[in-house]
Amino acid sequence: MRNRYLDLLRFLAIVRVVVYHVTGWATLTLVFPAMSVMFALAGSLMAASLQRWGPGAVVRRLRRLLPSLWVVAAVFVPAMLLTGLPLSPKVLLWLFPVADPPANGWGAIALSVIWYLRDYLWFVLASPVALWLFRRAPVPTLVAPYAVLAAAELGLLPALPGALHHFGLYFGAWLLGFAHQAGMLRRLATRVLVPVALALAAAGAAWIVTHPGPRGYDLNDNPLGNALWSAAFILVLLGRAPTGARWVDRRAVFGRVVTVFNRRALTVYLWHMPFVAALTPLVDVVGWSHQDPLGLAVRVVLVFALVAVVTALVGWVEDVAARRSPELVPGGSRPAPARTGSPAPTGAGSPAPTGTGAPPAPATAARSGPATGRAGVSSPRAARDPQTVEISAG
Repeated sequence: MRNRYLDLLRFLAIVRVVVYHVTGWATLTLVFPAMSVMFALAGSLMAASLQRWGPGAVVRRLRRLLPSLWVVAAVFVPAMLLTGLPLSPKVLLWLFPVADPPANGWGAIALSVIWYLRDYLWFVLASPVALWLFRRAPVPTLVAPYAVLAAAELGLLPALPGALHHFGLYFGAWLLGFAHQAGMLRRLATRVLVPVALALAAAGAAWIVTHPGPRGYDLNDNPLGNALWSAAFILVLLGRAPTGARWVDRRAVFGRVVTVFNRRALTVYLWHMPFVAALTPLVDVVGWSHQDPLGLAVRVVLVFALVAVVTALVGWVEDVAARRSPELVPGGSRPAPARTGSPAPTGAGSPAPTGTGAPPAPATAARSGPATGRAGVSSPRAARDPQTVEISAG
């Protein structure tokens, strides 16, 4: 069963990412560092999966990640090839993006969010070794990415490869997810957690203020400030996370929206930026500048509306990748299997046991822990294999 508090964090992160990409408001990155929060949630789920399945969890995670990317590639790669993208073996990176896949001018903007999947892929592949190290030396392992990033930003490692730079920036959040899954953050005394979080936030804020980027105090332009500021948020958000958030489902509509965004997080993430890139010049034509509140509101509404349409068309791919029955709109109720007062006679066609191979029956009860994304009767496979939906950039 899933923790609705974690579902809520993921929902807020998705919405924040989309709104940020539409508006460009740097303040949003400070108010809620969605990227690092999402990496922390992903790291927690990855650690849980490794605990259940061992190294085989890597294949299971990739199976859930890549099909949605392939749908995007099937649409955009031919379009880019027809508009000037050279055909080369690098195009195959759209199937398995261990490096940035190639794109032409407009494609590089519309598909700029693909870098998150690249980093996610790296982190998944590194997780078996990282978890082994974390279990034996948790604090040094956790501190290592931040130390590498600090050394690079202070000029001590001026030739640090880009891949290691990204590991320094976001893998620390991923490892904080390991600590959350292991219960270390919850066991950390408040008298320790709060001062550490405040110290990290203060150090991050000081670095951000003294090293502003081209967009001012935007965390995306300040790797070290981003890492420190985000670590403080993660310590508080996950270190003092409630066991659940029953109130999320008190209003059926809101609970359903949270469920849909969690089940379709990857689809929303991959498809929202093409619409942001396409709508911005179109809305500008009618005279709504990027600073105009009405123009920004129209952009946000249109982007979410268009993403909703695409999600209805191709979002079911996430169900297939997770080996669930495809749904047009996730989270709807299904009729419970009929019950009889006495067992069926021998040889009669008795109903299949609930939870054997079939997806669990949904309910509105609160959920806790990484599992199927629904409450109610659960299948053995659902009880073993937590759903992973990773999104977030910006």
